[in-house]
Amino acid sequence: SRRCGLAAGRSYSGGGAYPSVSLTCPLPGVPKAVFAAAESRERFETRVTVLENGLRVASQNKFGQFCTVGILVNSGSRHEAKYLSGISHFLEKLAFSSTAQFGSKDEILLTLEKHGGICDCQASRDTIMYAVSADARGLDTVVNLLADVTLQPRLSDEEVEMTRMAIRFELEDLNMRPDPEPLLTEMIHAAAFRDNTVGLNRFCPVENTDKINRDVLHSYLSSYYTPDRMVLAGVGIEHEHLVECARKYLLGVEPVWGSGQGRPVDRSVAQYTGGIIKVEKDMSDVSLGPTPIPELTHIMIGLESCSFLEDDFIPFAVLNMMMGGGGSFSAGGPGKGMFTRLYLNVLNRHHWMYNATSYHHSYEDTGLLCIHASADPKQVREMVEIITREFILMAGAVGEVELERAKTQLKSMLMMNLESRPVIFEDVGRQVLATNTRKLPHELCALISQVKPTDIKRVVTKMLHKKPAVAALGDLTDLPTYEHIQAALSSKDGRLPRLYRLFR
Repeated sequence: SRRCGLAAGRSYSGGGAYPSVSLTCPLPGVPKAVFAAAESRERFETRVTVLENGLRVASQNKFGQFCTVGILVNSGSRHEAKYLSGISHFLEKLAFSSTAQFGSKDEILLTLEKHGGICDCQASRDTIMYAVSADARGLDTVVNLLADVTLQPRLSDEEVEMTRMAIRFELEDLNMRPDPEPLLTEMIHAAAFRDNTVGLNRFCPVENTDKINRDVLHSYLSSYYTPDRMVLAGVGIEHEHLVECARKYLLGVEPVWGSGQGRPVDRSVAQYTGGIIKVEKDMSDVSLGPTPIPELTHIMIGLESCSFLEDDFIPFAVLNMMMGGGGSFSAGGPGKGMFTRLYLNVLNRHHWMYNATSYHHSYEDTGLLCIHASADPKQVREMVEIITREFILMAGAVGEVELERAKTQLKSMLMMNLESRPVIFEDVGRQVLATNTRKLPHELCALISQVKPTDIKRVVTKMLHKKPAVAALGDLTDLPTYEHIQAALSSKDGRLPRLYRLFR
């Protein structure tokens, strides 16, 4: 005992301390286990309170010491029609800089550090989101900081100049990246909704970087940063506490740009136009090194789908999952989509295809379902033929097995993503901003389960009646004309000989 010290006095679970007790019986002398009970669903519903100034406060209870809280504003690049393009891009970069209370970004970060917090801002076509994840005990400090960052930014000349430099660098980097997906996404939106709403550029054009200053930003902010266009959302905190903080820091606050009204808010509804945008670019040296990416031409073809407020949004989401796809370098394992149509029909049959991926972008008044494909410039004509054929075949028979697999995969992805507190926060904020309420995961899963093959065929038939939107980047010598692509997609029978004649 002396030689072994404390270890000699220890008893281990496998040491035979209770040799006569069955594994199915509780151990003698041990307190009875108390298990967590499944509580009523109401406790986990999203609660929404509207303050006197129109600000909505939404919260979702979730176990844990940390919370994610943020302010979402109904403002984005789609609202810049009457302003210089690129304002939202500037606001995203300027977020969490100096404010009325905090002299610099460092002060903000040090304040958050006391509560183990981090901050982030993301701007999209229709929303800008200021978010903080921190210890829930620091909620008062966090809401105070968010209110100051949103309504009292200093926007000093030095900060604006630093932002100009950062944006110019980002634009240069964007054009040098081996992965052109962000550029193609901009191009396909510009082609689909030419010169309106979600078709407006999300990135600040180079020629506008010198034109945007504090006066321009204040003019925009006075129009769009109003309480009725904002949601304060929180996950992992008590609703009453969040409402109390909102009243304290966001009710009756005079923003730094004053209370005067700016220009009228742009309430334009997206107008789908279709069309093509081509950018001839030398892609031979985008990725140098011992294993360079080969020279590729990138094509994205899209058709208008629907708004996320429409009932057809769920069938479109299932269709997008059914198409799936990815890169040819990774055929994927279980859950990665190896049984999706773009893997089975495209990547597995055509070894020269480098990528074939389906994307679905959805907004409050429209949507866009598109397929991105990449191949050697000499194979462009055949690549476009294959992708257009996949669009046409969407309107054909839908197998029960592939539909059930797509529905299961969509539900699985939804539930896995909603394990993350920041993702729940974004989901709560976006849904309340758009609809003043939130559909819970179990409601969405029920809607996904109800999708039938006839629903897929119905939404595809409606989609194929629209003109296509096409974005092309790289060596476009062999690219078929837009008229050929449009004629191919208008073929509802999906027979290959017709397509072959069109493209040859």
